[in-house]
Amino acid sequence: MSKRDRDDEPGRRDFPGRSLLINLLRVFHVAGLAGLSAAILAGGGALTQWAALMLASGVGIIALDAWANPLYFRQAKGVGTLVKLALVGILMSWEPGRQPLFWFLLAFSVALSHAPGRIRHRQLF
Repeated sequence: MSKRDRDDEPGRRDFPGRSLLINLLRVFHVAGLAGLSAAILAGGGALTQWAALMLASGVGIIALDAWANPLYFRQAKGVGTLVKLALVGILMSWEPGRQPLFWFLLAFSVALSHAPGRIRHRQLF
């Protein structure tokens, strides 16, 4: 499905500046990822603060995406995002498995976000 086809889906919503707002949230999300990476991989500390930044910015992105696309949580990208949230919760509470789970989550996130649109936007149910 092309971007033009997605934009024409029934129920899609938008507002001026939504794309800019999502991009700003992504900046904070990536900053949180950098800090969380340092905390997990190099013992950089402030794990909770970086995780909170990632969570807050990520929830903002999810909220905007779900508002704009009522089918979001029925599509692969929405279901994958819910899986990522659950895995991040495990990552924060399971210290012995933190590093392997971090690498899995990173690879899963990259694969999901860079998958072709026909996969990301596939309606699962």
